[in-house]
Amino acid sequence: MARTPHTTDITGRMILLGTGTSVGVPVIGCGCDVCHSTNPKNKRTRCSAILGLPEGNLLIDTPPDLRQQLLREQIGVVHSVLYTHEHADHVFGLDDLRLFPFYLDGPVPLYCSDAVEQRIRRSFDYAFNPPANLHKGGVPRLEIRPISAGFLDAGPLNARQPLEILGAAVTPIPLRHGPNLEVLGFRFGNIAYCTDTNAIPPESMKLLADLDVLVLDALQTRPHATHFSVDEAVEVAMQLKPRQTLLTHVCHELEHEAACAMLPDGIDLAYDGQQLPLT
Repeated sequence: MARTPHTTDITGRMILLGTGTSVGVPVIGCGCDVCHSTNPKNKRTRCSAILGLPEGNLLIDTPPDLRQQLLREQIGVVHSVLYTHEHADHVFGLDDLRLFPFYLDGPVPLYCSDAVEQRIRRSFDYAFNPPANLHKGGVPRLEIRPISAGFLDAGPLNARQPLEILGAAVTPIPLRHGPNLEVLGFRFGNIAYCTDTNAIPPESMKLLADLDVLVLDALQTRPHATHFSVDEAVEVAMQLKPRQTLLTHVCHELEHEAACAMLPDGIDLAYDGQQLPLT
């Protein structure tokens, strides 16, 4: 029998759970002003977000800081998870999903690409082939639902039907994360979430037209091999012209208030716990 979780109702909202780069901010061992800042907007856990959809809470990625993030926002249940890509800072908090099957009375659905599925099956093999001496409460109960079967193999991007998840339409957005890795952004109505990218193919740019809010990767001021710099992200925002752009996956080189003061109108650094209305 399913248990009843104590949880905050976030229906109609998107919450940016984490907005920091892979090592988080503050950085272990760093003595810089941002890492020692008392401004809570300079405290950045690893990237993640959650949406309150008509049929439940949809989590984007399972970073190592997931437990801390959900407790901070008083979110007691996750109904499904959507993955951007297979890197450790986006996957390795998966074991924190163990409690949710008790609330759902069934496994947690994971929507992901083939590459993410392979990473999960290798890194969390005990969830799929549990040792005989491991209590069932110590095993995440998961149900993988490949995105490739429902979207990415279905012809031209602009002709593909969005996924239906928890009563809402979700459009995967293929992105590049360096020269050799394809990752996914996602569009939910007029909000799009595009972390861990430094190139957006032309077909994907078309899927990002007429947005209210674009959440976009911007690691630092200097160019990087796999992430947009701030200037590159601003250039993308100027092309797409969303009503608001929020920069995420931010490192400790950027102090929140100073960076926002230098950015064009309508573009700001995102921060942990920031809430956005779903449109």
